[in-house]
Amino acid sequence: MSKRRVVITGIGVISPIGTGRESFWNALREGKNGVDKITRFDASGYKTQFAAEVKDFDASQYMDKKEAKRMDRFTRYAVAASKMAAEDAQMNLSEIDQERFGVALGSGVGGIETLENEHEKLRQKGPKRVSPFFIPMMISNMGAGRISIELGAKGPTVTAVSACASATNSIGDAFRIIERGDADVMCTGGAEASITPLSIAGFCNMKAMSTRNDNPKTASRPFDKDRDGFAMGEGAGILIMEELEHAKKRGAKIYGEIVGYGMSSDAYHITSPAEGGEGAARSMMNAIKDAGIKPEAVDYVNAHGTSTPYNDKFETMAIKTVFGDHAYKLSVSSTKSMTGHLLGAAGSIEAIACLLAVKEDFVHATINYTTPDPELDLDYVPNEGKSKEVNYALSNSLGFGGHNATVLFKKYTD
Repeated sequence: MSKRRVVITGIGVISPIGTGRESFWNALREGKNGVDKITRFDASGYKTQFAAEVKDFDASQYMDKKEAKRMDRFTRYAVAASKMAAEDAQMNLSEIDQERFGVALGSGVGGIETLENEHEKLRQKGPKRVSPFFIPMMISNMGAGRISIELGAKGPTVTAVSACASATNSIGDAFRIIERGDADVMCTGGAEASITPLSIAGFCNMKAMSTRNDNPKTASRPFDKDRDGFAMGEGAGILIMEELEHAKKRGAKIYGEIVGYGMSSDAYHITSPAEGGEGAARSMMNAIKDAGIKPEAVDYVNAHGTSTPYNDKFETMAIKTVFGDHAYKLSVSSTKSMTGHLLGAAGSIEAIACLLAVKEDFVHATINYTTPDPELDLDYVPNEGKSKEVNYALSNSLGFGGHNATVLFKKYTD
């Protein structure tokens, strides 16, 4: 039996550089920087005092105010981006077969803001003051659960929690669910809202984040010789995926086709990537094999590109392992240079960047690239995006615990 083809028909984005597909894509094209001083809490005593916050989000535009108060911030982002994606897909939800419509969402830490707030209530005021909504606000699956409720999706509804690979795993899972015939439509992606005192303190103390407090705009600098850690980001990216014939039957516009999904595990270390990026290489190879293409067909790699010394070095090595001489013909860029690192949601907005690269034949830049690293010698699209024919684009997500996930998109042709 031939595999069912899966296309993307709707996009929703809430990011530190813009809300909505058009705003997000324009910001990527322009090299807009979303990193700045933290405003959500007093970070003056922290080693890292900046992050990429979502600045222009009003939950009341997308949901009932009372219900919004019963959602953690990550869930509000997820629900809003999902409604945005459904509208972009021009889906008439009353005409969709609800039992063939599912949700797959990724989140690395879920409702950590709720957890911190309610724990403080417990400490200060005692157990009776903890909210009865604490558990359903905090648990990581509630993003997917709320999307399902809001959109009326009664098909497969799942949550991936695989650190920074969560959203990419969710996109891959949604692809597989449609491909094997368990659903016709999936709402998929990731959401994260972890710019909180505890999260920032934890990442600071494990020395994972940049400490360029004097100039935070230059802090996220993937592949640059002077990179010193990542900048935290937040937001959500959502895709509406459909089985091709389902999309065609309702006359949907098509952004692109997902054709490959690969996974692997480093089995090496809780935070450090495997030496030489061998796990990342296997993940990419698996996605390319799944797509049934040769590595030379890939035009663009949206790198995990965190701006940490090890990730950028080993991911570059992995790309060279997979693509050989073709690695030097690829364009490789990091969305995180602009948005910071959205942790479990990173792969979702990066998948969207790949899709739009395929659709628009444009590759966005890696900003803040000022000092080349002799060990890192690929085309990282420094500082200015460029027009380029992109028929196949690959997106990598590499998470703590050794989780690696890769998705591969192609230009849609009937």
